[in-house]
Amino acid sequence: MLGIGLAMDAFSVSIANGLNEPSMPAARMSLVAATYGFFQFAMPMVGWICVHTIVEHFTVFQKFIPWIALILLLYIGGKMIFENLFSKGEDGEEESVAKLTPAILLLQGIATSIDALSVGFAIADYTPALALVCALIIAAVTFAISYSGLVIGKKAGGKFSGKAEILGGLILVFIGIEIFVRGIFF
Repeated sequence: MLGIGLAMDAFSVSIANGLNEPSMPAARMSLVAATYGFFQFAMPMVGWICVHTIVEHFTVFQKFIPWIALILLLYIGGKMIFENLFSKGEDGEEESVAKLTPAILLLQGIATSIDALSVGFAIADYTPALALVCALIIAAVTFAISYSGLVIGKKAGGKFSGKAEILGGLILVFIGIEIFVRGIFF
């Protein structure tokens, strides 16, 4: 259940990526979903390690997690919207939709999984092996859910054609705001 809850941000971002790139091949979809799965695996483990090593230093950083996610997703989503609205080719035609670059994928992976750091605190009493199994389950669930989000986004992206990037950017902006509000107020 924890894996499903943590994967929802990655699911929404995957829909946005599928909307943005409706011709994404299956191998690339697997890479994107695996990236989100990796970060959802790594963040709880980093949190678990922090609890067992540098917990007093990490608690200061924890209050900045919602801000970091907000800034990253506002940047990525805003850039998608801006490029769709204001990027014109030399002949006045709209340029093709920007592909998901490795740098953007990395930022999305961090932004959608940064709240999973706190899971490391929740599993602090687990043995290293049990914490690893928990993180692996979260990663597998995230992979499956993210892949399905890409499939859904691709199907819808073909129907929205040129405006899919705007919709995808808006989804990312709203996810950033949702993570921020949830982290600050709840």
